[in-house]
Amino acid sequence: MAVSGLSVLEEELTCSICLSLFSSPVTVPCGHNFCASCLQRSWAGVTENFTCPQCRATFMDRPQLQKNTVLCRVVQQLQGGTGAEEEEEEEGKEEEGPVLCDTCLQAPAFRTCLTCTASFCEEHLRPHQESRAFRDHQLCPPLRDLQQRKCPQHNKLFEFFCSQHGICICSLCLLGHKLCSISPLELAKANAEAALKKRLTELHNQNEKAARAMNTLRMNQGQAAETISKKKDLILSEFSEIKALIEEREIQILKVIADEENRVSSKFEYIYGILGSKKNEIQSLSDQIEMALTEVDDLLFLKRATALQRTLIKDAFVPPVEIDQSMIHSSYQSAIDLKDTVKLSVTPSEEKNVEDTASLAGGVTPGKTKVPPAAPRNKNVKKAPGPQEKKKPAKAAPATGTPTAAAATPVKELLDIFLKKSREELLQYAANVTLDYNTAHNKVILSDRHTKMSVSDTPMKYNQLPQRFTDCYQVLGFQSFKRGIHYWEVEMQQNNFCGIGICYGSMERHGPESRLGRNSRSWCIEWFNNKISSWHNDVEKCLPNTKATKIGVLLHCEAGFVIFFAVGEKHNLIYKYKTEFTEALYPAFWLFSSGTVLTLCQLKE
Repeated sequence: MAVSGLSVLEEELTCSICLSLFSSPVTVPCGHNFCASCLQRSWAGVTENFTCPQCRATFMDRPQLQKNTVLCRVVQQLQGGTGAEEEEEEEGKEEEGPVLCDTCLQAPAFRTCLTCTASFCEEHLRPHQESRAFRDHQLCPPLRDLQQRKCPQHNKLFEFFCSQHGICICSLCLLGHKLCSISPLELAKANAEAALKKRLTELHNQNEKAARAMNTLRMNQGQAAETISKKKDLILSEFSEIKALIEEREIQILKVIADEENRVSSKFEYIYGILGSKKNEIQSLSDQIEMALTEVDDLLFLKRATALQRTLIKDAFVPPVEIDQSMIHSSYQSAIDLKDTVKLSVTPSEEKNVEDTASLAGGVTPGKTKVPPAAPRNKNVKKAPGPQEKKKPAKAAPATGTPTAAAATPVKELLDIFLKKSREELLQYAANVTLDYNTAHNKVILSDRHTKMSVSDTPMKYNQLPQRFTDCYQVLGFQSFKRGIHYWEVEMQQNNFCGIGICYGSMERHGPESRLGRNSRSWCIEWFNNKISSWHNDVEKCLPNTKATKIGVLLHCEAGFVIFFAVGEKHNLIYKYKTEFTEALYPAFWLFSSGTVLTLCQLKE
């Protein structure tokens, strides 16, 4: 239906010059449409007073013609949908043909007159060559579309080039470009060619540099891949050797256990054999007695009975078979030591600046902390050297007092001496304790340069570390004490739902056993509202109530005791523990809820 509708318009789509369907139609200012080639031939040789072939409208200057794209698409649909590509190919072929003479429109042009703005064959060029009237006309090789070489404003040929505006201008345009850099077209062309050649040389050099850079990059990539591959092979070799050593150690430990198992099993089998023989002996005597009881001859019966009564059999005795517990424990402990050594070797030490995100009653001040190495479960285990141990590690606090005092004085007398000392006398053993961020539970907030602790309602998103508490709201002191005498004080600023104590670095960090005082590796005093208790190894002992808000802790490592004081006008004893410490000790703190705030007192400058 669309095609039949277009057929009705076929007359409207016909060029009035060639009487054929439009080919590359263009529109003149009066509104009429013609084929571009037909209109060009109609205006050939005309320099002024251009007229429309249909309505005879006159134009002083040659109009700027624009292709009518809408008309082109309509013609294409009428012709069966021929694509724009075919039309462009036809136009290209037409433009590639020779420039025709504007006079005869048949012979190819021999020269183009820039003055007449027309092209002529050899025959029609003869007046320009013979007549003096055309002597000043400028001739050049045949050119196509001379109108594009004219200034549309003044209808004069372009003779100059304005480099500032980047356009060609005629001689009359010079007045509007007085301040610009103007040059003749030939010179501008030469300069542009030189600039483009220079630019081409620069691009060629840049291209070569880029190619060299790409080659270098590929070479570096190959070298990096080769280096990484070699390092991976070396690392795999090292880990294979580590695994082989651990497996060899495992085989040795299991062999010791297996030998002990075989020894105990052999001993049990030997005793079992002896008991079997004893059982057979008892059964044989029982059979003889039963046989004797069937004898009817009195004399023979008495003779046998007398002999049987004299036969004595001792009761079965089962000797104790004991396992070498010390050897089993030693083997097990060596496995634990090896595990701790490996764990400490592969656990990187960290330093981190912490900015607290919640406010406490006294304000929050971010601070810095270092990660102290978690104390091994066995005191003989040493931490394997690592690449990050070049940094200054957390060291045990220096010992104060005389280390040999405990050996010179009995522990009981020494304990009584310290119980009688005043606070001023105890301050000579003062230690400034700070809190270790890397052990704090995710809801424990540290502030005031890691001397104040409280509980947040929301988790703080701390890094997951093996030494961090995960179940109880607890934190350890940064300093550890293994020798000497040390004293520190803790202030309870708000309610009394907290615990203050000491622990080994090997104390559990996960599960119910990680609670302060609920294991054999920690000692503490706990406030639960008005109730005060001492806790060690999950054993509770209720203590007399005290209203003190500041607690003093005295630790004597060599003598093996820790004393908790109520600090006030009088230094009153709360509780004391006496034991033999086998590992380095850390100050430890437990908080019950968000209302609890503990502050470490700084006792010396």
